[in-house]
Amino acid sequence: QVQLVESGGGKVQPGGSLRLSCSTSGFILDDHAISWFRQAPGKEREQVLCINGGSVNTIYYYADSVKGRFSISRDNPKKMVYLQMNNLRPEDTAVYYCATAAGLRFCGGTQYEYDYWGQGTQVTVSL
Repeated sequence: QVQLVESGGGKVQPGGSLRLSCSTSGFILDDHAISWFRQAPGKEREQVLCINGGSVNTIYYYADSVKGRFSISRDNPKKMVYLQMNNLRPEDTAVYYCATAAGLRFCGGTQYEYDYWGQGTQVTVSL
């Protein structure tokens, strides 16, 4: 079955960096777009970044606040997707999720179109 498992979260001071990993199984990662979402306490879940499937891995930023600080990458042979987060801010504190959908090759759509989610990994940015 399809599984996505996030790891790499933790507590970091403002200005620090973390790299989140999304380990995937049960589907052909090469053919699927993968998004990272986050949900802060008391707030709605928001889409952060997405990377297309296929040969041209176009990246889309959905949260303006992370531009220039976050990046997404994929290693298809290893079935992994990564979220590199630099210059972290307290407002980046959230549970981070990776997600995809059956047959989703290109980024787009809302979170409600994503079928498969990981369990999330907590990122806390504070002194």
